[in-house]
Order: sequence, then structure tokens, then C-alpha cells
Amino acid sequence: MATEDRDSEARDEELAGVLTAVGPRLRALRRQRGTTLAELSETTGISLSTLSRLESGQRRPTLELLLPLARAHRVALDELVGAPETGDPRIRPRPFVRHGRTYVPLTRDFGGLHAYKTVLPPAEDSATVPELKVHEGYEWLYVLSGKVRLLLGEHDLVLGPGEAAEFDTRTPHAILNAGPRPAEFLNLFGPQGERIHVRARPTTTSPEGRR
Repeated sequence: MATEDRDSEARDEELAGVLTAVGPRLRALRRQRGTTLAELSETTGISLSTLSRLESGQRRPTLELLLPLARAHRVALDELVGAPETGDPRIRPRPFVRHGRTYVPLTRDFGGLHAYKTVLPPAEDSATVPELKVHEGYEWLYVLSGKVRLLLGEHDLVLGPGEAAEFDTRTPHAILNAGPRPAEFLNLFGPQGERIHVRARPTTTSPEGRR
């Protein structure tokens, strides 16, 4: 019985740790996506006070609260709460951030093509044009939400939800957020994309002038 009691206590401590971490994770995810509490309240139907208490840890998260939040943030429920591994063989993506962009791996890094969901933060200055990059391979992207600006050689395209593009990555290119809200897209490319180097810089022309 002593062993069972210790196991039960360990499970209770693990659960308490998971629940305690939910509030900071919810706040970080909301801020990362540039969403206000008021906007999230309108999307989920959860009151502002409840959302605030959830994020501060003053309200215990329940399934009824977490399900609409997971849908609003477009993440799996176990990812939202940081649930421990259960031995499930399915891929459990762990997002990472580079240069302000959030990447969610959708494939294991065993070589071959890699798939990601990418979240671009809101555009701060649409007139600022980055250096275009090139690398070997091909890339595909599909816009899930927001507006994505694709600079491709002499082309300057703005893609909306449901639109897709594919291109030879040896063509100088850059992918940017073209709107005031976060943009999300799926992209697929090969591991050779890690060997990116600067190739060309476009003229600083606004998206409206080069569509």
C-alpha cells in the first residue's frame, strides 16, 4: 500500500505541475499570436475575467475552458497543457521560435522533406524589404490565415487563406506577413534549405505598387 500511495502522490504532483504551467503557457501563446484578451473572449465565449484568472493561475483550467482555447489557438489540447508523453507513436510537435517566427514541426527530422506550420508575427513595417535568399530545392506553401507576402525574384505577391504557391528556391525569395494580424501557413521543403545564403536585395517598393 505504501508503494501505491507514493505512486498516487507522484501522479498528483505531476498533474499539479501540469495545471500550474497552463496559465503562463496560455498567456505566452496569446501574446505570441498578437491576440488581446478581448478578442480571445469574443472568439471563445469565455469571459474576460475568467481568461485573465486562467492566465494568472487564479482559475483552475477545466476541459470546458481548454477546448475552445485550443480551437482558437489552433493547437492540440495536449500541446496547450504541456501534457507528458504517453508513448503515443504519433508526432508531438514542439514549436520553436527563430527571428520572431514560430515554427511547428509536422514531420520527424529523419531526412527527406520537412513540413512545418509557420506563424508570422504582425507586420510592423510593410515598406521594409529584407534581403532575398536562395538555396537548392523546391518549396511549397499554403496559407491558413492572415495575409502572406511572397517576394520571388521580380514578383511581389500577397496570398490569402486557401491560396498556395510553389517555387524553385534557387530564385531569390522572402516570405513576410502582409497584414496587421499574425499569419499562418504550411510549408514543405528539403533539409538543404539550411544552407541559405544571401543572393539579392529587391528595391524598397510597397506591396501595393508591385502586385
